Amino acid sequence: MALGAIEALRRRGLRVPQDMSVVGFDDLPEVRWSAPPLTTVRQPLADMGKLAVRTVLHLTHDEHPSSPRVELGTNLVVRASTAPPPERT
Repeated sequence: MALGAIEALRRRGLRVPQDMSVVGFDDLPEVRWSAPPLTTVRQPLADMGKLAVRTVLHLTHDEHPSSPRVELGTNLVVRASTAPPPERT
């Protein structure tokens, strides 16, 4: 979606990040090589997978999770698709 947004902005004559910043989600491998490289939020996919398997195994043994919600940390990977807003005069 973010790569499509960058292309749509380009077609309208807007520059990323000079005119508009764009941030993606999931840190797909190809976004490092986009023009400009995309700032993105990286999720801990391996940890998410381990937690999912552990939860399924507990449920198959009729053990219920201590909480219905689990939060895992994310990381912001800053690349060239974002910039501070311009100063207003």
